[in-house]
Amino acid sequence: QVQLVESGGGLVQAGGPLRLSCAASGRTFSPYTMAWFRQAPGKGREFVAAANPTDGSTRYADSVKGRFTISRDNGKNTAYLQMNSLKPEDTAVYYCAAKFGIATTYPEHYPYWGQGTQVTVSS
Repeated sequence: QVQLVESGGGLVQAGGPLRLSCAASGRTFSPYTMAWFRQAPGKGREFVAAANPTDGSTRYADSVKGRFTISRDNGKNTAYLQMNSLKPEDTAVYYCAAKFGIATTYPEHYPYWGQGTQVTVSS
């Protein structure tokens, strides 16, 4: 079992930066893909970014490419999402997720989830 806890959300003006953190515990961190999803009110859960354990490669949703960066520190069992140039449409609850094996973009593939952290971008 893996436990995930997000932090770092809040209110930010459009164009500004914000960094989210995800602290993991329970199982060995390194073999797991770490990912970020988001969900706006009344909408489905959307893939944002993932870090692959096999080669350290990353993948991003087209909507955040060039603005968001996912990273991980295995020594601290922590993953991060650095968000820059934020837009009002980025407003959502952001969730950290983990799965064993290679990265995918489908939320139903991820068995481990954090509680979510609210990100609100004002215009």
